[in-house]
Amino acid sequence: MTDVIVIKGPGTTNFIYLHRCGPDQAFVVDPGHAPAVLEALQAHHLALKAILVTHHHWDHVGGAADLQQKARCELVGAGSTLIPAPNRTVADGDVLDIGEVTIQVIATPGHTQNSVCYHVPERPGAHGVVYTGDTLFVGGCGRLLEGDALTLWQSLQRLAALPHETLVYCGHDYALENYEFAVTVAPSHRRLRERLAEIQKTIEYGRLTVPSTIGQEKAANIFLQADHPQIRAALGLPEVRPEEVFAELRSRKDSFG
Repeated sequence: MTDVIVIKGPGTTNFIYLHRCGPDQAFVVDPGHAPAVLEALQAHHLALKAILVTHHHWDHVGGAADLQQKARCELVGAGSTLIPAPNRTVADGDVLDIGEVTIQVIATPGHTQNSVCYHVPERPGAHGVVYTGDTLFVGGCGRLLEGDALTLWQSLQRLAALPHETLVYCGHDYALENYEFAVTVAPSHRRLRERLAEIQKTIEYGRLTVPSTIGQEKAANIFLQADHPQIRAALGLPEVRPEEVFAELRSRKDSFG
C-alpha cells in the first residue's frame, strides 16, 4: 500500500500528487492546477501541510501561489527561480520532516539546473516512493533544457541506485509515447516490447500508468540502458561512453513522432 493520491491535471499530461502525512493531512507535489488539488483535498478530507515542487516550470508550479495563500502552508523547492519564492530552499541531501513523513532530497540536474526529486523511504506497511518530476518518466526521461547529457545521465543513475521496490511517480503521462519510441530503436528487445503491450492494456482499461518501480525502469527504460550492449548495438555505437549513447537516445526522442 502507499499513501499517494494521484491527480491528473485537467486537459494536460501532468500528474499532481497528494501524499498523506498524518490522519488528516497531506503534502502536494508539483501542483500545476490549484482547483484540482483543492477538490481532491476536500474529497479525501485532508488539510494541506506543505507544497513540494521538483523544478520551476509553470506546469508544475502554476497552482502553488493559490494553494499557499488558501492553506497558509510552506512552499519547498530548489533555487531562486520559483514563483512564488519558496519558504524553504532545499539542496541535495537535505531531509524534510513533514507531518509523520520523512523525505530525502536528491538533486537531479539536467532537465533544469535546479531539478530535485523527493524520496520517501520504505517504512513498515508502506513502499518507498520517489517523486521524479521531469527527470525520470515511466519509460523515459526529461529533455535537456538546462543541462547536458552527462549531467542528466548522472542524475538518472542516482535514481537508479534507489531500492528496486521504490514506487516511481513522475511528472507527466508520456509512457505510451516513450515505449513506442523505444521499440523503434531496439525492436528485438523483448522487455521493451512487453512493456509497450502492458502500457497499451493499462490505457485501454482506463488505468493510470503510474506508479512504476525503480526495478521496472532499470529493466525496461531505454534511457537507463545506455550502457547495455543491446542498446549500443541497436544504435550502432558499440564503443562509446554511456553518456554519448544517452545523448543519441535523447536526440532521437526529441524528434520522434
